[in-house]
Amino acid sequence: MATQTQDAGHGAAEAAHGSGGMPQLDFSTYANQIFWLVVTLVVIYFILSRIALPRIAAVLAERQGTITNDLAAAEDLKAKAVEAETAYNQALADARAEAQRIAAETRAEIQADLDEAIAKADAQIAAKAVESEAVIAEIKAGAIASVEAVAVDTAAEIVATFGGKADEKAVAAAVADRMKG
Repeated sequence: MATQTQDAGHGAAEAAHGSGGMPQLDFSTYANQIFWLVVTLVVIYFILSRIALPRIAAVLAERQGTITNDLAAAEDLKAKAVEAETAYNQALADARAEAQRIAAETRAEIQADLDEAIAKADAQIAAKAVESEAVIAEIKAGAIASVEAVAVDTAAEIVATFGGKADEKAVAAAVADRMKG
């Protein structure tokens, strides 16, 4: 009897479900399934369109705004970097020009000081040369006078050695004539 009761229970369940296949494939329940499918899709549509999609759109818009702002900031920084490089190059060129100008002025000052020192040295050398020439001329005149005196004395001695008597005026005139050339 228990088996009969179980068989009757299975039979009733199969009769309730139809042919005994999957309920989703039972054509008699399609209208009910389509109704709940439409209701579920409408609910999902309203949940997504009212809650989820606006949040996603806000996040995407915020990201796009951040990216746009970052790109604009990068362009600004690039422009500032180009300006800074241009200013740096200009300052470097100005500094080089200033350094060359200072070097030229310093060279000119040093050359002027050097020219002045050379002129002063040349003047001192010229003064020393004139002074030296005067001393040399004085020494030369003294030497010539000494040579002339020695020559006169020697000539007088030579004439006396040969047994003659030398006339001092004639010997002096002969020595003076010979010394002139």
